[in-house]
Amino acid sequence: MRRTPTQVALVTAAALTLVACGGGDDKDSEAPSAPTGLSVQAGSALSAHVMWEAAKDNVAVSGYVVYRGKDKIKDVPAEKLMIDITGLKPSTAYSFSVRAKDAAGNLSPHSQKKPVTTPAVTPEDKEAPAQPVKLRGKHHGSKGAELTWSAPDKDQGITSYDILQGGSKIHSVSGDATKAEVTGLRPGTDYSFTLQARDAADNTSPASEPLKISTPKGPGDDPDTAPISFKVARHKNAKEGAYYLDLSWLPPKVDGEVPSYEIHLNGSLTTTLVWGNKAPVGRTTESVYAGKKPGVAYKVKIRAKLPDGEWGSFSPELTMVTGEAKP
Repeated sequence: MRRTPTQVALVTAAALTLVACGGGDDKDSEAPSAPTGLSVQAGSALSAHVMWEAAKDNVAVSGYVVYRGKDKIKDVPAEKLMIDITGLKPSTAYSFSVRAKDAAGNLSPHSQKKPVTTPAVTPEDKEAPAQPVKLRGKHHGSKGAELTWSAPDKDQGITSYDILQGGSKIHSVSGDATKAEVTGLRPGTDYSFTLQARDAADNTSPASEPLKISTPKGPGDDPDTAPISFKVARHKNAKEGAYYLDLSWLPPKVDGEVPSYEIHLNGSLTTTLVWGNKAPVGRTTESVYAGKKPGVAYKVKIRAKLPDGEWGSFSPELTMVTGEAKP
């Protein structure tokens, strides 16, 4: 079966062609498990933040479907376990649930349904809450962190706090909270967190000063996040008269699916490969167009984008020279 990425970002002037290959699959009729750990937090009078824990599947989860009541409202890729639902009405009760899906179209049962009521809003409110202060924290084991902060001196109508890691929102808690737990981190990794306050009118405060936390390496944790058993071969397409570099590897041993890879040639980022449906299971093979001139040397290495959004370590850099390989 040929796996074709739905998005390939070319970031240099060199035009490369990627062809993703894999073995044939029997028809998959087994549905994923229902997502667990669903939580819903009103972000403002017009929005809600929905989070859940990853579901499991006999092959791989390809995405999630978010429901408001009985209505399907959002499709979410497999690597995301949260979403902000916008366009809601103030002072209104809602109920949300999530289902997992796989590439064969099998849908899991609904998660537990969670109710939420959006707060009222003052239409003339245009003033954002003050910048949160005294953000503190520490690692919680090797894969989590505990954050705390100070409540504002006076009522600012805060409905939620957004927690950002590296500039991306990763969590949201109630406006009366002064602490939060962040999970799904990697052992032995440096992180930077900031905090923003939001009111019912969706006015958002400036981000707090950044808080840096390093997770330790836990017993048995594998610190190597590089793709495994990386290999490079070559072939010549007789019809085109062109050479191709044949890359193959196993995904790094991390919790969750790897959503994308970067391919570097001769020390420069050349291509980002993003999987559009589900990440390959087992060994992955990619063919990279290398031109029609024989005797050209390429140094090749790759790295994976991990489930927590960080880039993993590079594979070993291998060298391959175009030549008269067998078509």
